[in-house]
Amino acid sequence: MKVTIIGTGYVGLVTGTCFAEMGHQVTCVDIDAKKVDRMRSGECPIYEPGLESMMKSNIEEKRLTFSTTYESVTTSQTVFLAVGTPSSETGKADLKYLFSACDGIAPYLQDGSVVVVKSTVPVGTGFKVREHLKTKTNKKFVVVNNPEFLKEGSAVEDFMKPERIIIGSYDEAAAQVVEELYEPFNRQVKRTIRMSNLSAEVTKYAANCFLATKISFMNEMARLCDAVGADVEEVRHGISTDSRIGSQFLYPGPGYGGSCFPKDVKALVHTAVELGMNLKIVEATEVVNKEQKKYIAQKVLKHFGSDLKGKTFALWGVAFKANTDDIRETPAIDTATALVKAGAKVRFYDPEAGDNFQSHMNALEIPVDQFENKYDALTDADALIVLTEWKQFRAPDFEEIKSRLKDKVIFDGRNLYNTQKIQEMGFKYFAVGKKIN
Repeated sequence: MKVTIIGTGYVGLVTGTCFAEMGHQVTCVDIDAKKVDRMRSGECPIYEPGLESMMKSNIEEKRLTFSTTYESVTTSQTVFLAVGTPSSETGKADLKYLFSACDGIAPYLQDGSVVVVKSTVPVGTGFKVREHLKTKTNKKFVVVNNPEFLKEGSAVEDFMKPERIIIGSYDEAAAQVVEELYEPFNRQVKRTIRMSNLSAEVTKYAANCFLATKISFMNEMARLCDAVGADVEEVRHGISTDSRIGSQFLYPGPGYGGSCFPKDVKALVHTAVELGMNLKIVEATEVVNKEQKKYIAQKVLKHFGSDLKGKTFALWGVAFKANTDDIRETPAIDTATALVKAGAKVRFYDPEAGDNFQSHMNALEIPVDQFENKYDALTDADALIVLTEWKQFRAPDFEEIKSRLKDKVIFDGRNLYNTQKIQEMGFKYFAVGKKIN
């Protein structure tokens, strides 16, 4: 099937590449000419394991092409809208890119075109897209909602082996077209779930907000453990064995970030307010996460004092999670900012997100220094602060760490290390919700 993907951000590029991998003829459209040129040469603009090699092979096989224009819409049976829907200052999802994409595709739509909203959008947006396009074209088209459920760092695997494929549509024939597009992913188990456009939009927000709630809940339990002297890792194991709860998204840490959870929680809260409702659990999820992003810096200030002049801290990991270069809403921003404002110098190392973080902090006028080696970042620092769970941080050379640090102090924001062992090595150790003797 011929497919056009509008937008080559995280969702659009993964979607287009994976469809091409399954044999579809895909054109990815982006208005950024320089970015398109890079992708045409096989250069992936984001870090996502397995994506660049898959891109290159499908470009070579001529199943995946890139363009700055919308002509491919004319011959595509399905047109995916996969543009960003960032939060506005009020928390409401900003749909300007979505409707701009609609304006771009409208002149090229044909009778029978299926417009698929892949972007995460507020409830009712599918219908708004339909009404907007009706003012731009006389062609007969159908709008289908097909929300994404990709985890950054494992997005290719998630797309190729989906747990579910949500198809929201008021039109049976259009839903069938989208289901046929996904047929290669349904060969062993039928994963498509049909529902209305509105239900599909709610399903996406409900899923992300529930996962965010699990994270915030566990972070609150971690704070309780800190207060009473319990070990959150023991508590987590104790509750995760309950099949009704499960083990995923129960790891305490410095707070969630990324492109999805923060904006989707805000957007759902804003939608409810517009309807005259208060989603108290979802609202609390956001409040707890804001507090959690300050938690590691508070531990540092409690140990070293409120005046950090003359102190230097080394951050290991600034991406919001491992296996990505995404620094959107990363807790490292809050941590570094708080330490700098208290007078400290901050340096950092991240295997993929370093340049993005440096640029962002420069824009915020918060001075930080990037290092190309994790151990070099530690030299004469007063403490190590671990913020991202990259595999290379899980079993480091602790003797090397001891020799580099000025003071043998580690703040472990991801609970990567064994408390007893690391204390026996002479470190002062602070984690999230772990019993420290």
